[in-house]
Amino acid sequence: MSDNSNRMLVIFQGLSSGVGFLFLLLLLLIAYSKFNVWGQALGGEAEFKRAEWNRQIKVREAQAKMDASKLLAQAEIERAKGVAEANKIIGDSLKGNESYLRYLWIESLQHTKDKIIYIPTESGLPILESSRLLKGKG
Repeated sequence: MSDNSNRMLVIFQGLSSGVGFLFLLLLLLIAYSKFNVWGQALGGEAEFKRAEWNRQIKVREAQAKMDASKLLAQAEIERAKGVAEANKIIGDSLKGNESYLRYLWIESLQHTKDKIIYIPTESGLPILESSRLLKGKG
């Protein structure tokens, strides 16, 4: 009987180590699935944070463009005010200054050789001098 009991003991030990191994394998599978779910959750959170940062970057870039556009528009307005003021000063200084305007016109004629000139008349219609160049070449 001791031989039978030794065999039973060996079989029992084999079964218990096999059951233990299966139990350990089952625990490892459960732990792996839990770890996998936890890892996916962390990955999802990381992706969410990345998307949130990208959105904030785009919003800040858009805000910077809007601010720059406003400042450029203000600069253009100031430039236009300066041009308008300069035009007013020039216009005011030329009022009643016919002789100076005539002098500027005569001076500019010196630089118009071989060019067609349109001279305004009192009625605002130009005198066309289109045949002037033909006379010189013929």
